[in-house]
Amino acid sequence: MNYIAAAIAVLGAAIGAGYGNGRVISQTLESMARQPEIAGQLRSTMFIGVALVEAVPILGIVIAFILVLM
Repeated sequence: MNYIAAAIAVLGAAIGAGYGNGRVISQTLESMARQPEIAGQLRSTMFIGVALVEAVPILGIVIAFILVLM
């Protein structure tokens, strides 16, 4: 059962991160198209947002490791 729980934790984290990254990037590209003069600021903010979204699957993998080792 621990292996199934670990797989579900990683699956949920991966789906959430994929959706979050898609939203962040699509909204940034839309904003860059509307206001090209602030593209540099938007790009740096997007990278920070993507980094924060990518923290979720890392936590999911840590939880999966904990579940497998129990």
